[in-house]
Amino acid sequence: MTVDLYCFGESGHSYKAALTLTLAGIDWRVRYVDFFAGEARTPEFRTINPMGECPVYVDGDLTLTQSGVILDHIARQTGSFGGETDEERREVLRWLLWDNHKMSSQVGVLRFLMNFLPEDKRPQEVIAFLQGRAKAALAVLDGELANRTWIAGGAGPTIADFSCCSYLFYPEPFGFDRGDWTHIDRWLSDIEALDGWKHPYDLMPRAYRATA
Repeated sequence: MTVDLYCFGESGHSYKAALTLTLAGIDWRVRYVDFFAGEARTPEFRTINPMGECPVYVDGDLTLTQSGVILDHIARQTGSFGGETDEERREVLRWLLWDNHKMSSQVGVLRFLMNFLPEDKRPQEVIAFLQGRAKAALAVLDGELANRTWIAGGAGPTIADFSCCSYLFYPEPFGFDRGDWTHIDRWLSDIEALDGWKHPYDLMPRAYRATA
């Protein structure tokens, strides 16, 4: 059976799920959500996900929301990317939680404010604050990757890597330059080299075009 992923290209959280499905070799198809036109807030979409968010994973009678839950399910279902030992699995969970609290939550909002709002509506004080938070998170990540090839410390990538990397592959500027972060840059190159890796806009349709 083909998995349906309700998603849109600009969503870093959707990319986490789309990338993991692809690398795990699961047959899946895009169910495009026109987020910028308000589709995620419609009553019809909220019957699928009352939270009004993407991604949503649907496999027959099973519906999952929140990217961390979806990634964990894929890892358990396939036996891939979930960690090989109890210690590694704990590290995977630790970094999934960290990403959703410290990385994606800051960078996702920052990127939205800097690129997907009209220039005259971009709150500069909020942007400056979030850039500081994002820089602090990137410093943590870069420091960890100085001593590890993969985030959870094992011999190969896990869903922790696919979660933490998601927003860092987008081209829209939000204060992140790979050249400034030696260990993150190496790690992202290692992810790009994985068999089946694709850019977010190659995995999911992009509808919005930011304007300056």
